[in-house]
Amino acid sequence: MKKIIMYGHGGSGNHGCEAIVRSTAAMFPDRRLTLMSRAPEEDRSCGTDKLCDIGNEFGRYRRLSFGFVSAYLALKLKKDYTPLDMLTCHEPAKVAGKGDIALSIGGDNYCYADVNGYVYLHGIYRRRGAKTVLWGCSVEPSLLDNPKIAADIASYDLITARESITYGALKKVNPNTVAVTDPAFGLETIVPPLPEGFEPGNTVGINLSPLVKLSEKLPGVTLENYKALISHILDTTGMKIALIPHVIWQGNDDRKALAELKSFFPDSDRIITVPDMGCREIKGIISKCRFFVGARTHATIAAYSSAVPTLVVGYSVKARGIARDLFGNETGYVLPVQSLRGKNDLTRAFENIAENESAIRDRLGKLMPEWKERAGAAGEHLNKLLEE
Repeated sequence: MKKIIMYGHGGSGNHGCEAIVRSTAAMFPDRRLTLMSRAPEEDRSCGTDKLCDIGNEFGRYRRLSFGFVSAYLALKLKKDYTPLDMLTCHEPAKVAGKGDIALSIGGDNYCYADVNGYVYLHGIYRRRGAKTVLWGCSVEPSLLDNPKIAADIASYDLITARESITYGALKKVNPNTVAVTDPAFGLETIVPPLPEGFEPGNTVGINLSPLVKLSEKLPGVTLENYKALISHILDTTGMKIALIPHVIWQGNDDRKALAELKSFFPDSDRIITVPDMGCREIKGIISKCRFFVGARTHATIAAYSSAVPTLVVGYSVKARGIARDLFGNETGYVLPVQSLRGKNDLTRAFENIAENESAIRDRLGKLMPEWKERAGAAGEHLNKLLEE
């Protein structure tokens, strides 16, 4: 039987990555997929090893091998660090053979500074004879101005684009591009015991990512906006606030950002800190919120797919594209962190969501059956590729 190998996975300490793995594996109940992970211990602690065979994406190499010499020469002659950086990925990629399917599953791996590494890794799997798939992706259209990246995108056997901005751009480069929704729209919901003080239907879920600070134009403006929003909710409503982390990676840990935020309200008994848990349980918590304000894409997908009115503090194409597809445009539903100027920008955007609460909830409730079906349709496209 041909294998399906998921690669480009950073580890399930990012519960968005975990959600993609779980949702993808659920599309193929009769197959056991292979997950090549950069943090296998995180995946085992989250239980994804019960769904997939876990491999380490990083392996060993011999210093006098042809691959090492070639990578060293690329560094010295071309100033290209990528072959040397990715040298440890060659041996683990031998898990793939001719006719197998290799899924690049990061979602937005092509949106970050290390994109050349993912281009190189894609080439490794292609040379192994695998059919390659860019899975549930978002890509900034301007990235295709780079001929190397455009050529790489064009070489995938299948691309499933999770929003229309990406679909429109990639379809021009690769005709094997299909429009779907993010796999995590189909993620199972598990409602755990709710934290003490959490009031279902009367709690605002709040997520803050350290990454948003990297995109802000005015240093500190994001935190000031979150502080002002919490003050507004505490002063003008009776709602509780739940601080909900979605990524717990070292150096990129939502818990630290949220702890800093909470420290400004030491005397409030209406602010609840939600502990770390698996992606399905986090979705369960979010599903019980009245509103959600979040920076992590898959935290907001958990809210959208639970018909919770949501304000996205966005910093990339994925937030804009998903909101545009849901509501017809992103204005009023996504607040780009780059646009923050005054400290009350987030509060005003939240008030707009609150004023339209019923209409937003109704729209999401009507759309979600179709969106969950479209998420699963990606599996049908992949099955066709398996049959070729």
